[in-house]
Amino acid sequence: MEIIGLHRRATTAVEPVLARVRPVDLGVPTPCVGWDLRALLEHMTGQDHGFAAAVRAGSTADVDATAFAPRPLGADPATTAAVSAAEVGTAFAEAATEPDRTVWLPEFGHRFPLEQVVGFHLIDTLVHGWDVAVSLGIAVDYDDELVAAGLTQAGGVPTGAARERSGAPFAPVRAGGGTDLWERTLALLGRDPAWSPARAKGTLAG
Repeated sequence: MEIIGLHRRATTAVEPVLARVRPVDLGVPTPCVGWDLRALLEHMTGQDHGFAAAVRAGSTADVDATAFAPRPLGADPATTAAVSAAEVGTAFAEAATEPDRTVWLPEFGHRFPLEQVVGFHLIDTLVHGWDVAVSLGIAVDYDDELVAAGLTQAGGVPTGAARERSGAPFAPVRAGGGTDLWERTLALLGRDPAWSPARAKGTLAG
């Protein structure tokens, strides 16, 4: 399944970003409105474990929303984040032998094909990897194929009032984005491609 290979590459690209996280960094602002880096990483680890549990439950069992709850980072946040990313990648790889599997996602209240679920997590991985990187003042290294896959996934995220509610996975679409494919992806998901910690200092807003 091609999407699982792309997801694995996305996780690999984000690994060096997560490795740079130190406990002292956890209070820095991120592009996610209202979240510092600790809150973002706790969300990411919770989503990783939740997706892994949902995929492993398979087509005949459901997980509830608590499986996706934010997870504490412990004394070594970089390792915690890396382990959770590896966990969901392993779950996807195991499930690839059953491509017709469906997965219950409690946030949406229904089942999705495995390939679509991997796509959901792929765009989360790419965008949250960027969130962490810009919060730390470093860059991510996504190849052209990953960027193209990210743009495709971002284009499929529903728009409308749901994007405006508190706690929505992505903010409303931003105007612009230019011709750069990654900047267009960020704009589709409500991110400001020019966001920086200096601009957000003291606001915890993107």
